[in-house]
Amino acid sequence: MTKTGDVDEDKRATLRRFAALGAASPFVRFTDDGSDSDAPDAIAGYVSAHPGTHFSKLRDDLQLGTGEAQHHLHRLENDGVVASRKDGDYRRYFPAGQFSEFEQVTLGYLRRKTPRGMLVTLLRDPTVTASELATTLGVSRPTISNYAGDLESADLLSRDDGYAVAEPETVLTLLIRYADSFGDEAAELANEASSLFRYDP
Repeated sequence: MTKTGDVDEDKRATLRRFAALGAASPFVRFTDDGSDSDAPDAIAGYVSAHPGTHFSKLRDDLQLGTGEAQHHLHRLENDGVVASRKDGDYRRYFPAGQFSEFEQVTLGYLRRKTPRGMLVTLLRDPTVTASELATTLGVSRPTISNYAGDLESADLLSRDDGYAVAEPETVLTLLIRYADSFGDEAAELANEASSLFRYDP
């Protein structure tokens, strides 16, 4: 059985770890609000390490209450430390001024398991078909088709002749830079990155 004291200490350790990231980040310009809370810097650090994260994920990973997370995120947005954008049912957070609109949209889709899997698979093998994507990712063909439509609407995918990742260098760069926050398949792709980049002078 987990004791309350253990939970509190775990939360403090988590906040301190991300607060250290926040304090070290060149994108963080948070002005101390005079409180002893590590939460603002922890949120800034978490967003810096996980750009495109949505509210519930941030709140749960940092073990914050809903009101507490909302309060600090609102202040951080007002202070120009983080920016947010609506993404369907989610609100996603980014370090302010760091990413273009296309990069923000890309990061939002990379935070979703199936679209991320599709992009990773297509970066590895641009000839893969919709049926092969479905088999590889363990989802139905209609699911692949629906997400492909979403990715096309977001200018991340072309369906003119099969499936092709738009701006593959940008997508790959974001996957590599934040691989640790995306999961095993992104980390594996990062290890293969040098073979995926093409130099064509």
